[in-house]
Amino acid sequence: MGNVLFYHLTRQPVERLLPMLIGKSLKAGWRVELRGTDAERMDWLDRELWLAEGFQPHGLAGGPHDARQPVLLTLAGSQQATNDPACLMALDGAEVTADEVTALQRACILFDGGDASAVDRARQQWKALTSGGAVAEYWSEEDGNWQRKR
Repeated sequence: MGNVLFYHLTRQPVERLLPMLIGKSLKAGWRVELRGTDAERMDWLDRELWLAEGFQPHGLAGGPHDARQPVLLTLAGSQQATNDPACLMALDGAEVTADEVTALQRACILFDGGDASAVDRARQQWKALTSGGAVAEYWSEEDGNWQRKR
């Protein structure tokens, strides 16, 4: 059973954190699903990941080689990851279920601490996932470095 890590972004945008998290996941030998809620945002992230420091091999769901992608960008509710991910990274309040967390090595929920609705959504997800049996961790960058909080 995997666990779910909540990343409370307060100092840097998601496009700066994603390359680090994706890099660690790929180094662990995991394929990744990056799940969002808005097609335009996922298109933008697709471009950003190609420009990020370090090579981030990935593709947008719906292509002919989805199953071979180390990182597959999907839309919640409309696209299923066919790349057999071991890690799920959810953005912008994308739905993650306790059953998914159980089947994965890891799930990550990234949320903007400056957006009250994003914080509320993350709290709802925390409650739903932990009540469903998932083990959750909270990570904060409040002092400039990522630290697990208890």
